[in-house]
Amino acid sequence: MASMRDIQRRKISIQSTEQITKAMKLVATVKLQKARVRAEKAKPYFEHMYETVTSILARSGNLDHKFLKAGDSKKKAVIVITANRGLAGGYNNNITKLLTKDENFSKEETVIYNIGRKGRETLGRNGYEIKADYSDVINEPIYRDAMEIAEHILSDFEKGEFGELYIAYTKFKNTVSHVPTMLKLLPISGDEAAVSKEEKMTLMNYEPSEETALDMIVPKYVSSLIYGALIEAVASENGARMAAMDSATSNADEMIANLSLMYNRARQSSITQELTEIIAGAEAIS
Repeated sequence: MASMRDIQRRKISIQSTEQITKAMKLVATVKLQKARVRAEKAKPYFEHMYETVTSILARSGNLDHKFLKAGDSKKKAVIVITANRGLAGGYNNNITKLLTKDENFSKEETVIYNIGRKGRETLGRNGYEIKADYSDVINEPIYRDAMEIAEHILSDFEKGEFGELYIAYTKFKNTVSHVPTMLKLLPISGDEAAVSKEEKMTLMNYEPSEETALDMIVPKYVSSLIYGALIEAVASENGARMAAMDSATSNADEMIANLSLMYNRARQSSITQELTEIIAGAEAIS
């Protein structure tokens, strides 16, 4: 059995850790409240943006446009959104596993546009090519950041540096539910649109022209989806960190209770031994 001094030292150490986890939980809770409101307000817009653009293309027939067909390159590009910090449970690992566990995204044919230092560290260690890094964006995402990222990525797509574009992020459902999600951005297809056969037969009219309209619509579509993913990722990160710190605090409480019990038992054993020695000494004298 450990000595009372060792037990007491360990108890004090765990109590100090518990104070840190409690503070981190409070900070994450405050940040989550702000991020959740922002995500819930913006989510309908980005969902309708995706549905609207795919619905337009579903009723456009076979268009010949650079953003509607895969490039000549066999490479796939993935925008990976993780956090700059850890201590958020499996939040970061769940995103990187979308790539590392998927045979469709091999190291040789996948390039990463990274947002979040944790994702960059893991994917770089696994041998993936980090094409660009925008880790500072995740601290306080704004729409201008998403526009600049989209502009850079679309430029690379037009140059033929990759043929398909995906985004990997954590979808925010509620405080305790966050879903790692892989969404295809380019080339855009109307096959997934929820439109009837009759609606598909009614072709979409473009003014002034199909190419001019899509040149305006697609960059806004990509920018909007990137920004929506950033907002949901921030809310998911803080929700995951709050849950992780709450679990850590509960575990610390349980360990402290067990150590207190061990300390009391060791103290009782020590007192019993001292009393036994005193009684034995008194009997030897008499």
